[in-house]
Amino acid sequence: MIVRTIADAKVVDWGNGLSRRFLLSGDGLGYSITDTIVTAGTKSRLQYRNHLEACYCIEGSGEVVDMEGNSFPLTPGTLYALDKNDAHYLIASKEGDMRLVCVFSPALHGDERHSLDAAEFSHY
Repeated sequence: MIVRTIADAKVVDWGNGLSRRFLLSGDGLGYSITDTIVTAGTKSRLQYRNHLEACYCIEGSGEVVDMEGNSFPLTPGTLYALDKNDAHYLIASKEGDMRLVCVFSPALHGDERHSLDAAEFSHY
């Protein structure tokens, strides 16, 4: 059994917020769970080429925008899943930070960070 508190999670600054990583590849479960803060007013162009991801919004608000320009509002109680390694923009509202609980498969190693360079997609 694995029991961790937020104080035990590995904290990674991913560029436009913090990723508090509860489960990593070394735990042997095959997936990761993170508690992710997206800083208010930020826009991040992202793509996970080696991981599928599902994110559940538990606090704050924002939107996820696909590369065709389709925008999907994110508010507490909304989940989005990147089931095809989808490139996307993650945008947090200016009113406050957005908080997401995210699951990655396969599991993150732990030190992965985004490259937020507009000229190239971020990826793990």
